[in-house]
This record gives sequence, C-alpha cells and structure tokens, in this order.
Amino acid sequence: MFIAVIAGLAGGIVLGLILNVVYPVAFSFYITMALLAALDSVFGALRAHMEEKYDTLIFVSGFVCNALIAALMTWLGDKLGVPLYYAAILVFGGRIFNNTAAIRRIFIDKKIKKRSN
Repeated sequence: MFIAVIAGLAGGIVLGLILNVVYPVAFSFYITMALLAALDSVFGALRAHMEEKYDTLIFVSGFVCNALIAALMTWLGDKLGVPLYYAAILVFGGRIFNNTAAIRRIFIDKKIKKRSN
C-alpha cells in the first residue's frame, strides 16, 4: 500500500511538471505553505513506514488537513495583517527536520543490523 502512495505522489509530481498549470501570483504564498505542510506529511509517512507503523488513512487525512490548515493560517494572517505563516514554517519545517533525522537513524540502524547478521 505504501508503494501505491509513493507512486501516486510521483505521478502527481510528473503531471504537475508536464501540464502547464498556471495560477495567479497572489496564490503562490498559500500554495507554498500548503506544499510545506504536505511535505511534512510525506516525510512522516516515510518514517512511519520505516517504523512499520504506516496507516494510509492517517497519511491521507494528515496530508489534506495539514495542507488546508497551513493555507488557511496563511490566508487568515494575511487578512489580519499578522504573519501567521511563520507558525506553519516553524512547525512544519521543524517536523520535516525531525522526521528526516529519524529516517536517517532508522536507515542506519537497519544497515548495521544487516551487517551484523
């Protein structure tokens, strides 16, 4: 199931690169924040897969909800004149770094266990 998710993400990236989708410049900041949140979900899913705790429902709901929350926080902050997007950058950026560090440690631990067997 995890391979299907990765294939779907890869297919979406390829379609995004092939299709000439144009959106207004005014939306670029919202889309950037949503992509940051979505990346957090992808790295979290990879970590969960490596820890053998992956659940598709958790991944999909987190992917959609995190992206929507980041975009909505950015929009609300824009309307209020308060840079709320900093919270999204801080939280999701920090989680991406934490997940990447955990993925690296899990990968190294698995390689060391293979060598010792």
